[in-house]
Amino acid sequence: MELGIEGNAALVTASSSGLGKASAEALASEGVNVVVNGRDEERLEKGVEDVRAAATDDAEVVGVQADIARKDDIEGLVESTVEEFGGLDHLVTSAGGPPSGPFLQTTDEDWYEAFDLLVMSVVRAVREAEPYLREGDGGTVVNITSRSVKEAIDSLVLSNSVRMSVIGLEKTLSKELAPDVRANAVLPGAHETSRIEELVEQAVERGDYEDYAEGLKDWSAGVPLERVGEPRELGDVVAFLSSERASYLNGVAVPVDGGGGASNL
Repeated sequence: MELGIEGNAALVTASSSGLGKASAEALASEGVNVVVNGRDEERLEKGVEDVRAAATDDAEVVGVQADIARKDDIEGLVESTVEEFGGLDHLVTSAGGPPSGPFLQTTDEDWYEAFDLLVMSVVRAVREAEPYLREGDGGTVVNITSRSVKEAIDSLVLSNSVRMSVIGLEKTLSKELAPDVRANAVLPGAHETSRIEELVEQAVERGDYEDYAEGLKDWSAGVPLERVGEPRELGDVVAFLSSERASYLNGVAVPVDGGGGASNL
């Protein structure tokens, strides 16, 4: 399917690995010029290499080091994207997950850090990107959140609670920025990323599972497709939502979970 976004410019936050990187790869494979973002220089360099490998010959891929939990870094990230590509058509917001653990083991600092990482990073990125997104023929915002906004996941109280704010923001943006800019969200279920590896390993350390294999199998329990997702499967949905083919989708939150969710809505 021709998505009609070749030559556009996109910024994908927290995209040096995981679902952010998979989204950057999907966009670059459609000929979109992409800024890849991460905090760790070594991981960022590797992420840029991977995205370039997926890109079409005429797509540019640039890495910009920045901490999305810092206001100044977000401002510089958007500015660098516009300077590099002469504009900005698509913003994809991603973020690493906050620490896992039960409610009574979280501190005030944990909550504030999770809010800065998951919510304020989106608020600041959209605020900075908005003038540029309006300039094109159809700007888009896609927020990568989690299926936890629909169904609470055990031992993920921070993600369960804080990510819901992003969905409220996304729905508000879909009204306030329209018709110039469309805003949508994707709600990933389990995908085999470094984040899942981290969560499983933490659960093993807590004694929830005997080993990694048991933990990964548990993450796919209840999924009709009987597996966790491949990151690129999520990335392809992000690219579609950013494209002209999705021009009448606005304000939606799309589960990408292999049918594992139990919620009707």
